[in-house]
Amino acid sequence: MRPSPISASFYKQNREKFNEHLEHNAIAVFHSNVQMPTNADGTMPFVQNSDLFYLTGIDQEHTTLVLFPNAVNPKFRTVLFIRYADENVLTWEGHKLSKEHARAISGIDSVLWHGEFARVFRNLAFEATCICLNSNEHKRADNAIKNKDEQFVEWCKGIFPLHVYQRAAPIMHQLRTRKNELEIRQIQEACNITKAGFLRAAQFLKPGVFEYEIQAELSHEFLKSGSKGFAYEPIIASGADSCVLHYITNHKECRHGDIVLLDVAAEYGNYKSDLTRVLPVSGKFTARQKEIYLAVLSMFNYAKSIMHPGTDFEEYTKAVGEKAEEELVKLALLKMSDVRKQDKDKPLYRKYFMHGVSHFLGLDVHDVGNLSGQMTTGMLLTCEPGIYVREEGIGVRLENNILITEDGHIDLMSSIPIDPEEIETLMEKTV
Repeated sequence: MRPSPISASFYKQNREKFNEHLEHNAIAVFHSNVQMPTNADGTMPFVQNSDLFYLTGIDQEHTTLVLFPNAVNPKFRTVLFIRYADENVLTWEGHKLSKEHARAISGIDSVLWHGEFARVFRNLAFEATCICLNSNEHKRADNAIKNKDEQFVEWCKGIFPLHVYQRAAPIMHQLRTRKNELEIRQIQEACNITKAGFLRAAQFLKPGVFEYEIQAELSHEFLKSGSKGFAYEPIIASGADSCVLHYITNHKECRHGDIVLLDVAAEYGNYKSDLTRVLPVSGKFTARQKEIYLAVLSMFNYAKSIMHPGTDFEEYTKAVGEKAEEELVKLALLKMSDVRKQDKDKPLYRKYFMHGVSHFLGLDVHDVGNLSGQMTTGMLLTCEPGIYVREEGIGVRLENNILITEDGHIDLMSSIPIDPEEIETLMEKTV
């Protein structure tokens, strides 16, 4: 059974908060994503626009939300447009949301068919003095393929060139950065499902197993637990590929004496979790593998310990980098004499730890938000240090999901085994 939707009051509250940031007499528009094509007449699975989902709870294509708090007619202050399912759609695609069901999910009274959008929006736009448009402004986004929101920006400015325009993305980033208890409940369930998958994978792993077989075990556990599946493309990297940060081929045989880096997690109700663990294929780490593993675990524990309200992101990254230097010197991968002479803008530890320590997590696995300033209550961040020694074919990354609270933090994945002794004990059944 798929997860029950969050209460409509949550989405109503999100819309009210958004409206507080709108310019006077502004109208805002949010579109669902399109279903991306593959080849011939094939399509990829539909993935909803996170901003639209955050404001409505609607997880269906051909959906548009219009917010116009100053509209003269009250019924047009919040309008949801959904897809009309004619007999052809019902025959080929099956059930689509009715107006009544859309009202129940979103808490929006005014629900119209999507075919009415252009006419209604044109009338409302001439009543407004400002148009607020959405776009993907994630700093790491590759917008080579424009989503529906970005296509609409071009259309709208062509039709209404004399309006004042406002960007919705900065508002959405501000709102989505801090999670409320309903969102945390969804993400905690995603973490719980991830734990079940990880335990299953760990007990399945043994020499001769292929990476894609591990992926199949995880997928089975996630789907039967009510998740749609992986929160992101799974990384199941054995041997030297544990040093490849985004290895997603997942096709090799896991061999005796190697490790497997698992960067895999489940979603739940469109909310994402994000886990990384390292397993020894044979059930026991070699001395060198354990040495590097313990160095990363020390970095992880230190990084997590300083995650609390008031922690400055820049200072946090710097402190974890200094901890990495300390551990790399112990591993004889760096010399302290070289560290003292290093270019501060090009720290030597970056050869072995080249990615960030944390990112935001939520409706997107790399969720929106500004990693500058200070950590504040309600932020949900990953903690994921790593060391990658390519010349030895050993890559170790450890990652949990950390909620910043008034008193410090809560690790939503604290019950998932992470100590090397725990990992080896867990795997005793497979050897």
